Amino acid sequence: MRTISLPSSSFLLLQCHVPKNLTHSRINGSVSMVPMARSQFQPQRRRNIGTSNRNSSFSWMATVGEKVQSSTVPTSVPVRVALELLQAGHCYLDVRTAEEFSDGHATGAINIPYMFRIGSGMTKNPSFLEEVLEHFGKDDEIIVGCQLGKRSFMAASDLLAAGFTGVTDIAGGYAAWTENGLPTES
Repeated sequence: MRTISLPSSSFLLLQCHVPKNLTHSRINGSVSMVPMARSQFQPQRRRNIGTSNRNSSFSWMATVGEKVQSSTVPTSVPVRVALELLQAGHCYLDVRTAEEFSDGHATGAINIPYMFRIGSGMTKNPSFLEEVLEHFGKDDEIIVGCQLGKRSFMAASDLLAAGFTGVTDIAGGYAAWTENGLPTES
């Protein structure tokens, strides 16, 4: 390997390690690397950094034991995909407030508010998980929707963290649902 210095600002000197079989040329102040001959190019070999004695099936999680939980981010799908999931047998969990739900909701949706309006703000429903467990099992296929998508994403994250396995978030929420003319009821 050889080192070349590239022109830079007065703040930073940039150096690159270039394999011996590459040549560089300057065109309008930029540097391009071109292989000298294709047959001479060989990929750089991996260096042994002292891991030869390690078990290849070793997991870093094994070193910390049961205290590690996988952080699962919910899958979010567009409303048209959510409709297909609903038609395929998934359940629709609407996490909007009761007032929002009564103004209209997706056909067949079950309402369990994730948050309640308190004055000009909102607060999390402290019994949300318990209420969900009254209607759904942890292995049920559930699509979660709200008005715009933020509350449903948070609710879906909480459900996954609580051990629910078939949770999918609806991107865009009920607003996107109605904009796409999908079935609703009051």
